[in-house]
Amino acid sequence: MRLPTSTDLYAWAWRIAPRLPEWPAQAAGAVAADVTWLLHTDGVKQLERNLARIRPGLSARELRRLSRAGMRSYMRYFVEAFQVAGFSREKVLARVRPTGVPAVAEVLTRGDSVVMALGHSGNWDLAGAWAAYDLGPVLTVAEKLPDGLYEQFVAFRNSLGIEIVPLEDGNTFRTLLRRAGERPQVVPLLSDRDLTRHGVEVQIAGLPARVAAGPAALSLATGFPLVPVDVHYERLRGEQRRAAGSRWGLVIRLLPAIATHDESGQRRGVQEITQDWVDVLMAAYAQHPQDWHMLQKVFHADLDMERLARSHGEG
Repeated sequence: MRLPTSTDLYAWAWRIAPRLPEWPAQAAGAVAADVTWLLHTDGVKQLERNLARIRPGLSARELRRLSRAGMRSYMRYFVEAFQVAGFSREKVLARVRPTGVPAVAEVLTRGDSVVMALGHSGNWDLAGAWAAYDLGPVLTVAEKLPDGLYEQFVAFRNSLGIEIVPLEDGNTFRTLLRRAGERPQVVPLLSDRDLTRHGVEVQIAGLPARVAAGPAALSLATGFPLVPVDVHYERLRGEQRRAAGSRWGLVIRLLPAIATHDESGQRRGVQEITQDWVDVLMAAYAQHPQDWHMLQKVFHADLDMERLARSHGEG
């Protein structure tokens, strides 16, 4: 008898999860989060190291409490990500409270696209579905996954109205550049971690870390504005909770565009622009740290920098 592969499990989840009632699916997610947290897995330990840096001064007990909330938020996202394909437009809109929409809508109306810098916070799949419904076409990048998962993943995102460009060395940026200019659309890029040779060194909470150059580079190359986007959860009550079918809603804050030129009109550098959007998003994450789902290494202190440099041919 053949054991199910990860592809089988993902395919099953995308097929079954949209049919499940909200409360048992989320209850199962909360149990999975608590078990993982209690086991204090490597991912949980890394989450705690990351959270301790953006929220310094927490006691050990406070940090553990925060990481538990973080794992519950992460599993909430995971369950929703599989269920969102079955959401109606009305349910998506009922779950989302956006701010800053008029400024972005104005750019799209005049025929330009908008580059967006996002982190792994809140529910970026639901945010993408909302944008496809309420803003315009959505174009983004995704890493190629093994064992046939990529095709499943692309089909899932396409069902939400999100077009995917595969992450491929040497081709991704050129493809994204060409496609972004074909029509007005939003181009959200998850960028709060990047260990490739193209990653940019920035300071997060005064500590060196690596993030993606993509948002700044694409904005400079196209002339399209670069908008940081903060995504986090909030509790719903009353009529909105009934309409959403959930006690949790999503806040999507489209923040003021980052300056790509200085006061004299000269282009700013990619690193400088990147540091600006990182500062904006990390300040937001410090206000709702439980929704920053960063279970991977992003700070230099956690990375083997010599090995990283060798893998990129830099040493």
